[in-house]
Amino acid sequence: MFIREFVPSDLGRVYQIEVESFSTPYEVAILQQLYDIGAGFLVAIEDGEIVGYIIFWVKEEGLGHIIALAVDKRFRGQHIATRLLMMAVTIFKNCDIHKITLEVKSHNDVAVAFYEKFGFKIDRKVPGYYEDGSDAYVMFFNTDMIQN
Repeated sequence: MFIREFVPSDLGRVYQIEVESFSTPYEVAILQQLYDIGAGFLVAIEDGEIVGYIIFWVKEEGLGHIIALAVDKRFRGQHIATRLLMMAVTIFKNCDIHKITLEVKSHNDVAVAFYEKFGFKIDRKVPGYYEDGSDAYVMFFNTDMIQN
């Protein structure tokens, strides 16, 4: 498995994983727009197939944000999400970003546990954050915890 930057021809496959992974997925146009405006966008490749992706950006000086992270269901449990997240965190750290935030559905115990295992902490709960009315946890990570 290797990770590379997203290219526009990856959009269809990324969208398939998005739809499979989220109850309220981003539309293709949103994914394209995120790429067009310069969001960080990495894909994980296994045997020539895109099996996961991460989208991230700098929200403001010193603050990064994970927009989306997903892995094809057939490839979960193989540390692909961890490697994608590690790559994004490394990029943030190299850009002098010290705090990273993300939102996750508060009832998504698997995702919350994944981020906590990585070192993210729950900052607060936001009621009704998602389109379907689900609450979100806002989680944060301090890149200073990573050794150079």
